[in-house]
Amino acid sequence: MATATLSIPDILENLHIEALNSGACYGDWIPNPSGGEFASINPASGEPLARVLRAGLADYECVVARAQEAFLDWRMVPAPKRGDIVREIASELRIHKASLGALVTLEMGKILPEGLGEVQEMIDVADFAVGLSRQLYGLTMHSERPGHRMYEQWHPLGIVGVISAFNFPVAVWSWNAMIAAVCGDCVLWRPSSETPLTAIAIQKICNRVMERHGLKGVFNLVIGASDPVGEAMIHDGRIPLISFTGSTEVGRHVSEAVASRLGRTILELGGNNGIIVLDDANLDLVLRAVLFGAIGTAGQRCTTTRRLFLQRGIAPKITEALVRAYKQVKIGDPIEEATLMGPLVNRRAVDDMLDGLRRIREQGGEILTGGEHIMGCFVQPTLVRARPDMPILKEEIFAPILYLIEFDDLDQAIHWHNDVPQGLSSAMFTTNLISAETFLSHRGSDCGIANINIGTSGAEIGGAFGGEKETGGGRESGSDSWKAYMRRQTNTINWSAQLPLAQGIRFGV
Repeated sequence: MATATLSIPDILENLHIEALNSGACYGDWIPNPSGGEFASINPASGEPLARVLRAGLADYECVVARAQEAFLDWRMVPAPKRGDIVREIASELRIHKASLGALVTLEMGKILPEGLGEVQEMIDVADFAVGLSRQLYGLTMHSERPGHRMYEQWHPLGIVGVISAFNFPVAVWSWNAMIAAVCGDCVLWRPSSETPLTAIAIQKICNRVMERHGLKGVFNLVIGASDPVGEAMIHDGRIPLISFTGSTEVGRHVSEAVASRLGRTILELGGNNGIIVLDDANLDLVLRAVLFGAIGTAGQRCTTTRRLFLQRGIAPKITEALVRAYKQVKIGDPIEEATLMGPLVNRRAVDDMLDGLRRIREQGGEILTGGEHIMGCFVQPTLVRARPDMPILKEEIFAPILYLIEFDDLDQAIHWHNDVPQGLSSAMFTTNLISAETFLSHRGSDCGIANINIGTSGAEIGGAFGGEKETGGGRESGSDSWKAYMRRQTNTINWSAQLPLAQGIRFGV
């Protein structure tokens, strides 16, 4: 059945979503969690999709205790066998991709191709993790002592706590959960309260796979309020690693709480991403990248393009083309095929955008197009001609607002680009090799991601994802990000009949 023909009841039924759902699970669902009841709202219509019972503190304690027990067995399963189980999860995700993608769209508001793309990203990460399960390599080293061998190995950490945001309600969980699972960790997930149903659907898929292997407690779910459930997670010494995605403000609190107990964090925080366009850039590439980067997910990606630096020679042409394109963006129900931009996630996000536009005008910004509240959670994407000294340029407004800033030379553009607290994703468009290499050099972009002739959004799962400065410094998904989910151990074996001491020290008899 094609996704477009699925009704909301069909989608919910296919994913075993009920009218009232438990929000606490360790393989078995806690039937009546104590945290109160709330509704998941479709931001496009304002209508409730289903209701969820939140986890309370007692439910949280139950789930964590079961995860602790499960870890003792899961860590002893050979990593390639753990990879086989993750492979089965990927197969289940493929089967349910249409319904899951539609549910992401219904619950979060991103357009259907993005919802489907997010589920595909989960599948891709799971496939990556399967291969990784045979590549958890350690090094061997030469000892300075004769008859000794040194090497390092990696062990599972324990329970990995994942606190995810509404804008990528399932993909960010998979970045953490699939990698952590093949590393031998159990996962405790607290999703955004804006998107609980997608989390419940994923948990049910994991439950079915794990049940086939007689396993429970590897993948766990607690849908609960920040206080007490979120606070309990970040202060819990039984959870050695917290992976948090959200605002810099909240991330700073998470970091301080986890650090106070000497735990680890992976922080994916604010983004405020910029693109520099030089006069020699390919105009068609620029327009495609900027439109997707600035309007995709209604400007609610951590990698959304928010600042566009245009060299003066090309600035009029790009500005004119963007104004034309923005006026043609189809805004509406994200489930409809022709829609290019859906709603913001809730009315609070709308209010934040309107307040930001008020301050932009006060600081001298010129609205070139857009900037209006349409109805409900729908807004117009907005282009702003901005001065580089406007204080608001250093903030991240989580909405489709794009600033256009003109510059003369590359050094000036790089300085303005880097002169913000955030440091996630960046890009430059140029056909000049020297300019491109300058942007990627030590004196270029200070972000965790830097691209040439590609926009700021759409990072591939094979590379480590994350940023610098107030973005948090964490890394997830590809490359060697798996090391964050394990503990390193250095081993020395003495196979000689002597016991030489380090640094040639003589001690004892």
